[in-house]
Amino acid sequence: MEQKEIIVFIIIATLTTVLFIGAIIFFILFYRKKMILQIKENETVKLKHQKELLSTQMEIQTQTMQHIGREIHDNIGQKLTLASLYTQQLAYENKAPNIKENIENVSAIINQSLTELRELSKSLTDNTIDSYDISRLIERECSKINELKMSVVSFASTTKNLKLDYQKKNVLLRIVQEFLQNSVKHALCQNILISLEKKEKKLILSLEDDGKGFDITKMSSNGIGLSNMKKRTEILGGTFILESKENQGTKVNIEIPL
Repeated sequence: MEQKEIIVFIIIATLTTVLFIGAIIFFILFYRKKMILQIKENETVKLKHQKELLSTQMEIQTQTMQHIGREIHDNIGQKLTLASLYTQQLAYENKAPNIKENIENVSAIINQSLTELRELSKSLTDNTIDSYDISRLIERECSKINELKMSVVSFASTTKNLKLDYQKKNVLLRIVQEFLQNSVKHALCQNILISLEKKEKKLILSLEDDGKGFDITKMSSNGIGLSNMKKRTEILGGTFILESKENQGTKVNIEIPL
């Protein structure tokens, strides 16, 4: 009888131990899962905040540039126009040749300044990003580099007239600009290849140069620009893949959800 009681006691003790260990394991797994969910939630909130911050910064930047453009056109431009008219009137009325020549020189300088201010005002108030699709915007940037005749930029796109919101177009355009500047200034490349395509519900932007490349683990001057490109991509919920080796060029592949 005592032997049976001992066996029962051992069974109960074993079951109790197993249940106790199981409860501990369950608690650890539950706590870990809760922590993972909390981390993901914090990352989601952080990303949402970054998106809202970027959107606000873009809006403020656009409004500021438009305000400066209007001030240049409406205020400074009008005053310079009036000054030019006064000098022209003085030149017309004045009989002394030397004074007349000096006045005409002043008038010419004012008119030149007016032309430059009008161009600046136009560039600040012209909302190019809203006016064109992303393919056309990238084409314009490629043309600017090709005009410098420092590198040959080739662009291929299968996304003509693709409708994107302002934020996506602005971020993609800034990424392209950053890559082009890095490739021309730092990589000393001869050729730059850019492609843009839509696959299912993703927009894929590929950027590649045949420059001197670099060790990714030892990024220096290129680091800031590439880091900005990565952050901009992540804000849009996209993926950023960088490949580069010394003397083998640099390649960036970006996927943005649509």
